[in-house]
Amino acid sequence: AVAAIPEGLPAVVTITLAIGVQRMASRNAIIRKLPAVETLGAATAICSDKTGTLTKNEMTVREIWLAGGRHCRVTGEGYEATHGEIEGVAKNDEQLGILLETACLCNNASLIFDDKKKKASVAGDPTEGCLLVAAEKGGLDYEELREKYAFALEVPFSSERRMMTVVRQHGKGYRVYSKGAPEAMLEKCTHALEGGKRVRLGEEEKKRILEANGGMARKALRVLAFAYRDAAAKPTATDAETELTFTGLAGMMDPPRPEAKQAVELCKQAGIRVVMITGDNPETAAAIGRELGLLGEGSRVMTGRELEEIKDLSQVAGSVAIYARVSPEHKLRIVNALKERGEIVAMTGDGVNDAPAIKRADIGIAMGITGTDVAKEAGSMIITDDNFASIVAAIEEGRTIYANIVKAVTYLVSCNIGEILTIFTAVAVGLPSPLTALQILWMNLATDAAPALALAMEPAEKGVMRQKPRNPKKPILGMHNAARIALVGAWVAAGTLAVYWLSLPKGAAVAETMAFTTIIFFQLFYALDCRSERPLHEVGFMSNKWMLAAVLGGVALQLVIVYTPFAEILFKTAELGFADLALATLTAASLPIALQIGKMVKK
Repeated sequence: AVAAIPEGLPAVVTITLAIGVQRMASRNAIIRKLPAVETLGAATAICSDKTGTLTKNEMTVREIWLAGGRHCRVTGEGYEATHGEIEGVAKNDEQLGILLETACLCNNASLIFDDKKKKASVAGDPTEGCLLVAAEKGGLDYEELREKYAFALEVPFSSERRMMTVVRQHGKGYRVYSKGAPEAMLEKCTHALEGGKRVRLGEEEKKRILEANGGMARKALRVLAFAYRDAAAKPTATDAETELTFTGLAGMMDPPRPEAKQAVELCKQAGIRVVMITGDNPETAAAIGRELGLLGEGSRVMTGRELEEIKDLSQVAGSVAIYARVSPEHKLRIVNALKERGEIVAMTGDGVNDAPAIKRADIGIAMGITGTDVAKEAGSMIITDDNFASIVAAIEEGRTIYANIVKAVTYLVSCNIGEILTIFTAVAVGLPSPLTALQILWMNLATDAAPALALAMEPAEKGVMRQKPRNPKKPILGMHNAARIALVGAWVAAGTLAVYWLSLPKGAAVAETMAFTTIIFFQLFYALDCRSERPLHEVGFMSNKWMLAAVLGGVALQLVIVYTPFAEILFKTAELGFADLALATLTAASLPIALQIGKMVKK
């Protein structure tokens, strides 16, 4: 009964998972729910936000298009206004001035300059921050403007309206400042500002604006439209966004993270689909997607409006690589559609409205920098640097951890089967039991546990991210491992009993000690073979020093049990001669040598 139970198995699996959590934390992935470690290795689809995760979230205004068709180029990078200027139009241009005024006053961000680092940063949304920088390049001081025009009302941005509005006192009346997605803004605009005059905004002009928007989007620029209106009385939240006057567009670049493209390619090799989710224009999203390698043959971009019109999203979700102009509510539908297709889904999110989708996903991933407390609470994992590459690194660790658990379980079960077959066969052929209950308990708790824990420290196998995701329904011990366990168990039993039988003429105590020593050496040496499916010389004998320490420590403990008087009494052992010890060692070494030869022949 003692031999049949791998007493150390629960502890080994739990400690392996805990070690995996520690490894992931060192790679910017904090695990909140332990089962997520194992689930990560089975992920087949990652649904990732674009801004800040696949891209740097370091916005810079590159182009400004003014109503009427005038085009401006904005130079410089970063948040220092002195590093660039607006080219193509005079700084005192009235139309540009109103657009930049809108950019400053319909804005909740601010710029902070670090004197020590000699570098500016944004307090608030990076998109709004880069608009302040563009305004300063155009000669405006946003702090001065905010002091001059007192705040009166704000209609915050929402994913349904896709725009934001601020009302401020202006002269003897009020001025409404609005910014948002061009398509949404044009629905609220009745006029455009051209050459300093308000002109009626007709369908032809709207078409022209959308074409300009499309041209910027195809350059991978994120585009915002700006509009305003003057009012004698203070507008309310319900009527502020009416009869607006369109002033122009601003195109901002948020470059992809250099490591994100490599991570996407790694996902392809690993059989994992990457789906980009963004509120951006579909053409902007497609341009970024192509740069990252997301759009391939047979893949497509789907907008939030198209998504709403489809009744059964699961029928087409397999071909969609990018979802554009979507709201947080759409994320839940995307997760459900992919799960209906049998995918193991990882979903990222940072906002309060993202929480249902994060909760519903097999692996909910919250952002550590931009994520809200609600999103973090809903997630099973938090990415501390908001970087897509860290998600892929966590999946690699998840695969490694699961592989190490399989190795540990295979090792422990093999050892127990060897013990059971040894005792059962001895009794069946009429021999006394070669092992006592205390000896078996010592093997299971002390000798087996250390190498099993060392397997948890095994580094990632070469090519772990070139394998397809494992099937979560597949048993941890498949047919291959079951056959291996049976073979190893039979070999251990045969070798141990052979040594025992040969040693019986020297007395029962010596024979039992020989059997005890042989089976322990079998288990210790076999642990070296369990490290990889590849031959040991390819893995590197010294690549897991914990394993070497466990094996050498196990051998040392066994010698203490055999050669110290106190241990001899406790474990009922007898001292062995050099020839006896050599026989036990060579017999035990036969198993890993045979297995290693088999691996080399197979390769």
